[in-house]
Amino acid sequence: MEWKLFADLAERAGDRHVDVDVGAGDTVGDALEALLDGRDDLRERVLDEDGKLRSQINVLRNGKEIHSQQSGLETTLEDGDELALFPPVSGG
Repeated sequence: MEWKLFADLAERAGDRHVDVDVGAGDTVGDALEALLDGRDDLRERVLDEDGKLRSQINVLRNGKEIHSQQSGLETTLEDGDELALFPPVSGG
């Protein structure tokens, strides 16, 4: 499964597209853990001191934010899902 990363998250991961070894039946949380494995700089940016997803980090599955419209990190993945990770967005 592939993650699409944006802004400084892509810089910390070393690429805008990162493949992880998860698939249908796994959860978004499993995919996130696979993404963060071995990427300490990215982990510190995405997770807080308690290992929880920082509130300002947006995780999308198929274009929908997982916390507002799905089951959060427990959302089950299906074949063909697209995952994305966004930092806070500000504008004026």
